[in-house]
Amino acid sequence: MKNRFLLLQPWITLLFRLILGGVLLAAGGLKVGHLQKSAMAVRAYEVLPISVANVIGYSLPWIEVGLAIFLILGVFVKQSAMASGALMFIFIIGIAQAGLRGLSIDCGCFGGGGQVAAGQTKYLAEIFRDVGLLAIALALTKFPGGKFGLDRQ
Repeated sequence: MKNRFLLLQPWITLLFRLILGGVLLAAGGLKVGHLQKSAMAVRAYEVLPISVANVIGYSLPWIEVGLAIFLILGVFVKQSAMASGALMFIFIIGIAQAGLRGLSIDCGCFGGGGQVAAGQTKYLAEIFRDVGLLAIALALTKFPGGKFGLDRQ
């Protein structure tokens, strides 16, 4: 069983890099051209001062795209996975607190964001998605070496 894992691990790592990197690339890429909306989405969580929320909203899409490129290319995989995992953890906390506080907002994860009609939130699905991505990030920190990566093994 251990030998089978050793044979499959580089392929699983590649798959995980592409999944996590692809999600981050989509999320960041959809927001890069709409940075004001990204900042509005961060402000909608009503946790941070407006100036801090704006800085995060303007910079987060670029961070997501950068991490995605590293993961997809297989460069700095462990570090990129750790940073991505930290982001996913923060996203989980942010979405959970919005739900617990009764806010009706779109997470803004893939563009958009801001207020939505009551009952139109998808907090549970968003949290489950981000928990899955966090698990992938944790696996990549443990097993960063995979197929077709540019990192030296």
